[in-house]
Amino acid sequence: MGDGKGVLSIVGIGPGAEEHASRAALEAIAASDLIVGYTTYIRLVKHLIEGKEVIKTGMTEEIGRARAAVERARDGARVAIISSGDAGVYGMAGLVFQVLEEIGWKRGESPELRLVPGMTALNACASLVGAPLGHDFCAISLSDLLTPWPVIERRLEAAAAADFVIGLYNPASGRRTRQIVRAQEIIRQHRAGTTPVALVKSAYRKLESAVLTDLDHFLDYEIGMLTTVLVGSTNTFMFEGYMVTPRGYTNKYTWDGAALPGQTPGRSLVLSDESGTAEEV
Repeated sequence: MGDGKGVLSIVGIGPGAEEHASRAALEAIAASDLIVGYTTYIRLVKHLIEGKEVIKTGMTEEIGRARAAVERARDGARVAIISSGDAGVYGMAGLVFQVLEEIGWKRGESPELRLVPGMTALNACASLVGAPLGHDFCAISLSDLLTPWPVIERRLEAAAAADFVIGLYNPASGRRTRQIVRAQEIIRQHRAGTTPVALVKSAYRKLESAVLTDLDHFLDYEIGMLTTVLVGSTNTFMFEGYMVTPRGYTNKYTWDGAALPGQTPGRSLVLSDESGTAEEV
């Protein structure tokens, strides 16, 4: 680059299959000289990075990856640091910003930042089992490696009481099994045992599997770090082998689109050419 300014692309590669990565993500990887990532994620894109320099490290070495990416990009390299899903959702983006803050980086300095979004695990898993995220939902990681367990319990309690569809990341591992049991106990205080639950492992990867069950019985199945647990709200239902959370249209409209008695029909929104803002019509 003529001005010597490096580029640091923070890239979400989606669930892993190339067809579910965005074109922008693929272009960012192609345009980079150095690829930085967790070993498993590097393996997912190995066919895209032939001939490039690669820095890959293990699961607990995130700080080292972030520092390496920032330092090389600051020195003028084109660097892509990759995360599965979206790098801003339980990914590397936040840590990269912390490293930049630590070194006193300012906008306009090297490196130039480019954030490239990706399909999250929640999106990928949901697509395999129906439409479980059709209404308000939240994501909670059950890993207490970085978050104190009492904080996680409070979040579970709040989400269950508020009737969110709940996506549970990192639900269990070989040495960590009590958290998912406690999560079930908390959620069952607010929802029927028949509430639909989906267990999706390795969405769009070689070992993909999906199980549809319910709140009373989902612990009967194998659950590990590669599993995402989707717990329905009180409105979620099963239909023809799919898990569905309705948005609520039929509470307001008939099937021909007319407003039900006592309901006010919605108004369409259009963009104003002059201001770019939405206006009711």
